[in-house]
Amino acid sequence: MSYTEVPGARVPIRMWTDPATVEDVAMQQLRNVSTLPWIKGLAVMPDVHFGKGATVGSVIAMRGAVCPAAVGVDIGCGMSAVKTSLTANDLPGDLSRLRSKIEEVIPVGRGMHDDPVDPGRLHGVATAGWDDFWGRFDGVADAVHFRRGRAAQQMGTLGSGNHFWELCLDSDDSVWIMLHSGSRNIGKELADYHIGQAQKLPHNQGLIDRDLAVFVADTPQMAAYRHDLFWAQEYAKHNREIMMALSQDVLRREFKKAKVTFGQVISCHHNYVSEERYEGMDLLVTRKGAIRAGGGEYGIIPGSMGTGSYIVRGLGNEASFNSASHGAGRRMSRNAAKKRFTARDLEEQTRGVECRKDSGVVDEIPAAYKPIEQVMDQQRDLVEIVAKLKQVVCVKG
Repeated sequence: MSYTEVPGARVPIRMWTDPATVEDVAMQQLRNVSTLPWIKGLAVMPDVHFGKGATVGSVIAMRGAVCPAAVGVDIGCGMSAVKTSLTANDLPGDLSRLRSKIEEVIPVGRGMHDDPVDPGRLHGVATAGWDDFWGRFDGVADAVHFRRGRAAQQMGTLGSGNHFWELCLDSDDSVWIMLHSGSRNIGKELADYHIGQAQKLPHNQGLIDRDLAVFVADTPQMAAYRHDLFWAQEYAKHNREIMMALSQDVLRREFKKAKVTFGQVISCHHNYVSEERYEGMDLLVTRKGAIRAGGGEYGIIPGSMGTGSYIVRGLGNEASFNSASHGAGRRMSRNAAKKRFTARDLEEQTRGVECRKDSGVVDEIPAAYKPIEQVMDQQRDLVEIVAKLKQVVCVKG
C-alpha cells in the first residue's frame, strides 16, 4: 500500500497503515508530535503502537531540534543477521545443546560477562578505534555516574524484554544467525537523564506533552546530548558485533566437520537519530521502532518468537524519509499478554522452536504481536523482500 495522509497541526501525518486500526492513545501521540514547532515531517510505520512520548513505529524529521523520548530509552537498539554455509541437514534433531552453548557465551536478562570480552580474540571484529571509543566513556558517564567496568562487562550481552538471539532457516534451508539488542543499561541511563534535562528547559514548558521535550541547535544541552547519543549508538553497534562474533565461534566449534563459513553481516539500528537531507534541508531524523531503508540498503524486520522474520532491501521512498518498520509491532501490552495467555499457550504457539516456554516469557508470545505478513504487505513501496527466515532456536532473556 501507499501511505494515507492524516491532517496534523504543522505537517500531515503520513501513515503506512489504516488509521482506523491504530489505538486512540497512539493516534493522540502522533497528533501531539505534529504540533512541535520544529517538525518538518512525520512518517508512521505499519507496526505503530503506543510508546513513551512518541509512538513506537514513527519517523520524526525536525530542523534544528531533537526529541530524546522520540529515540526511545534503548538508544541504538537494533538487529544483526548473517547467512552461514550450514543447511538444515547439518543441524541435529535436538537443538537444546546448541541453545545451551549460546546461553553460556552470551549472558541474557540482567546478566553480564565476568570479565570484559576482548575483541582482539574474536574472529572478524575490527579493533581499530576501540581505545578511542572507550576513551570517550568518562565524558559520557559523568552525567549518570555509570561505572566503566559495568558498561564493559555488559558489552556483548543480550538483555531482556523483546531482545533475542535466533538460529533461522530461509526458504532454501540455509542457516542464519539473527540477534536483537541495544545499548544495554548505559544507554537507558543516558536516555532517562537527557529526557529529564530536556524537560527542565524553558522552551519546553508549554508543550502539549512534557515527554516531547526537545533540545535545540546551538545550545550546550544539545551538544551534550548529541555527544552521549552518538556514543550510545556506537556502543549498541559494538554490542551486537561482539555477540555475533561469539555466536560464530560457537557454530565453528559445534560444526567442526562442516567447516562453517559466514557471509557479510547485516546490521541496522531501529532506535536512533541520523543527520539526513530532504528537500534542501539538513534535518535530524529520529527513528523510534523504524529502520533506514534507503535505495539498496539492507535491513532486518523481525516477527515474533514463533512466526519468522524478513531480510529486506530498501526502495528509497523519501515520503517515509527512507524508512520502514522495525518488526511486527505489539498489538497488546506485556501486562495484557500475561493476563490473557498461559505457558501452555506459549508452548503451542512456539511448537517446533527450541526456546524457553515458561511463564517468564509469556509476554513475548506470538499472539501479542501483529501478524508480520500483514505488516510486510503494508510497506511494499518501502522495501523488497530478500529472504524470509523461520527460527528453529530462540534465546530470550
